[in-house]
Amino acid sequence: MKRTIVSAAIAVFTAVGAFGQNATVTIHTQQGSQKINKEIYGQFSEHLGSCIYGGLWVGEDSKIPNIQGYRKDVFEALKALKVPVLRWPGGCFADDYHWMDGIGPKKDRPSLRNNNWGGTIEDNSFGTHEFLNLCEMLGCEPYISGNVGSGTVKEMAQWVEYMTSDGDTPMARLRRQNGREKAWKVKYFGIGNEAWGCGGNMTPEYYSNEFRKFNTYLRDYTGNKLYRIASGASDYDYNWTKVLMENVGRQMQGISLHYYTCSGWDGSKGSATQFSNDQYYWALGKCLEIEEVIKKHKAIMDEKDPEGRIGLLVDEWGTWWDEEPGTIPGHLYQQNALRDAFVAALSLNVFHKYTDRVKMANIAQVVNVLQSMILTDQEGTGHMVLTPTYHVFEMYTPFQEATYLPLDLQTEIIAVSKAYFKEKEGAKDAGYRPCPMLSASAAKTQDGCIVLALTNVSLDKDQTVTVSLDGFKAKSVSGRILTSKKADDYNDFQHPDRVQPQAFSGAKLAKDGSLSVAMPAKSVVVLTLK
Repeated sequence: MKRTIVSAAIAVFTAVGAFGQNATVTIHTQQGSQKINKEIYGQFSEHLGSCIYGGLWVGEDSKIPNIQGYRKDVFEALKALKVPVLRWPGGCFADDYHWMDGIGPKKDRPSLRNNNWGGTIEDNSFGTHEFLNLCEMLGCEPYISGNVGSGTVKEMAQWVEYMTSDGDTPMARLRRQNGREKAWKVKYFGIGNEAWGCGGNMTPEYYSNEFRKFNTYLRDYTGNKLYRIASGASDYDYNWTKVLMENVGRQMQGISLHYYTCSGWDGSKGSATQFSNDQYYWALGKCLEIEEVIKKHKAIMDEKDPEGRIGLLVDEWGTWWDEEPGTIPGHLYQQNALRDAFVAALSLNVFHKYTDRVKMANIAQVVNVLQSMILTDQEGTGHMVLTPTYHVFEMYTPFQEATYLPLDLQTEIIAVSKAYFKEKEGAKDAGYRPCPMLSASAAKTQDGCIVLALTNVSLDKDQTVTVSLDGFKAKSVSGRILTSKKADDYNDFQHPDRVQPQAFSGAKLAKDGSLSVAMPAKSVVVLTLK
């Protein structure tokens, strides 16, 4: 692998001969102007595998401790995470979901075959009331994905009325009959999901017309104003964004973007816990490529919407590996190693930089599916484990609603082949992605502190990071570190605390006001400077 050095401030690459163990960061503490939207830390809950049933929901009669049917341990873990927004019911499931099947007495609700994810039969015991009540209890905004693919305009319009109307309307009366007197507040509403694929296999031109039609009949009822989200592009499909910006424009308040760190959609995607060094660095280079993707979609949006009124919502992102051996095919249950924690930290650092356009991000998914926050025992014993990705999100909570601070970063990088397996993609034709050994993000919190996140992704090299605080005199520094012996270490029910944050003592303030941080290889450090 070729080794190079990058200055993040001017993006100049020059070759160097040997790996340097020193890095420098200059934080411009007086130049911040953009707020880091807390919704960037959003979550995604789909009727997929055991994300809902056995993950979020066990029912009131379960032997597993629960709060009104919600798993108590999962609920408390999500409450501690300060989840700002939760997306539901899909994903691909959304365009197969008919919301009236999930209301009323549970004994009368029809069952549903989950055609997208393993053919599982579910009983619809988790529906609109259960989801919106959970969001209220968590103190987070609900994000509803409506059914364009197999639904009707009337069905979607009635759902909005059912949830948000407090008037004497048919759907409001039905809601009251089902036990909810007061309307819920529903801000975020997605008009379809992945319309280019499982949401209807549409062209962008056709979907634009569908959006305009459905959107016409979605009403803002008293006290509730919808933030209408168009089904946007999959990663590199810039034409989709261009067509929607031209044909839908300001009828939408947001447009989605999906980007997975995944080797492809045919055949093996590789193991979540067994990978080579090359595969490790490939994953980090792939996740960082989301910055170029965001920049290109953003440029299209900037041209059509220079005032920045339309938000870019990365409402599906994260790693996608092979399902764990022995689990149900189609349920996408995967483990979550320290490598995944680095993907989370690096991705969040990118989102912070573009918060003028990136208004939300929703990692896929919250429990038991893909790059989840939490894993629960599938045999019903009531065991739960927090993943390394959960710990990154928890450590990063001070960034929510803080002011992003620009910084200059100098660090070594390696150029990683885009090929995941040489025989699969052909390394000589695949090209290279840069993978910096250090990633950093800084912000000023509402109480005037500086929060700094540093990630040393090197597998074998410690780094001494010198941090200059331009315009800020720190009097104290404290922090925590997330690391482990190996990048493929993970938490399971036998070893739930193998990868967890610890107090960090490797940051020292100098008399000149600079900060020196001794970062072990394979570590995430979050510091607070006062």
